[in-house]
Amino acid sequence: MAMATKLTARRSRKTSPTSETPLVQGLLIALSLLFMGVILLLPLYAVFHEALIKGPGAYFAALLEPDAQSAIRLTLLVAAIAVPLNLVFGVAASWAIAKFEFKGKAFLITLIDLPFSVSPVISGLVYVLLFGAGSVLGPVLKSYGIEVLFALPGIVLATIFVTFPFVARELIPLMQDQGTGDEEAALSLGANGWQTFFLVTLPNIKWGLLYGVLLCNARAMGEFGAVAVVSGKIRGQTTTIPLQVEMLYNEYNATAAFALASLLALLALVTLVLKSALEWRFSAEIAAGNH
Repeated sequence: MAMATKLTARRSRKTSPTSETPLVQGLLIALSLLFMGVILLLPLYAVFHEALIKGPGAYFAALLEPDAQSAIRLTLLVAAIAVPLNLVFGVAASWAIAKFEFKGKAFLITLIDLPFSVSPVISGLVYVLLFGAGSVLGPVLKSYGIEVLFALPGIVLATIFVTFPFVARELIPLMQDQGTGDEEAALSLGANGWQTFFLVTLPNIKWGLLYGVLLCNARAMGEFGAVAVVSGKIRGQTTTIPLQVEMLYNEYNATAAFALASLLALLALVTLVLKSALEWRFSAEIAAGNH
C-alpha cells in the first residue's frame, strides 16, 4: 500500500508535456503580448489618434459630412438586408446537414465553405460577368429598369456571397453535436415540425446563432474587395464605409478617413465584447446543464 502511494506521488511529480518552467511561461506570455501589441493594439491606437488629432470638433464634422453620412446609411442598409438573409440560409442549411442524410451533403458543405477560399475580388468579378453590359442577364434586367451593378442590389449580392458561411459554419457542428434526440422526443409527444423548431431546436442553438449573426454582421459592414468591384465607387451613392475611407485617404484627407475608420474599429471592439459575452453565457449554460 505504501509502495503504491509512493509510485502515485512520483507519477504526479513527473513533468507533463505541457508544463514549462516559470521562465518559459513568462517568455511565452511576453511574446504573445508583444505580438498582440504590435499587430493589434498599436494600429488600433493609431486609428483613434489620427481620427482625434484635430480635436472632437473635426472628428464629428467628418462623420456628419454628407458623403460620410451616405456611406454610413448604405453600410447599415446592406447589413440589414444581407444578415437576415444569411440567417435564414444558415439555419436552413444547418438543419438539413445536421438532421438529415441525403446525397450531395458533402458537396453542400464544400459550397458553404467556398467564400472562405475565393478572393472577394473574384466574387465581385463573377457578378460583373453575370450582370454586366456584355452578359445575358444584365441587359434583360436593365430593360425592366432593374440595375444590379453600380447599385444597391449588386452590393447586397456581393456582401451576401462573402458572408453566408458565417451563420451556417457556427450552427452545423453545434447541431451535429446535439443530435436529433430532442426533436424526436418532441415529435413523439405530438408536436408538429414548426413547434419542434421554435420550442426545441431554436432554444438549443440560440447562442451559436447569435454568435454567427454577430460575425456575419461585422464582416458585412467591413467588406471591401467584392463591394469595390460591383459598386462603381460613386461618391454619395454606392460607397460604403470601407470604400469611403479609401477614397478619403487617397485624397489626403486623413482626419476624415480615420474618423470613418474608427467606426469600423469600434464595431470590431463591440463585436469582440459581445463575442466574449456570448461564449461565457454559452459555457455557463453548458456547465449548468452538466450539473
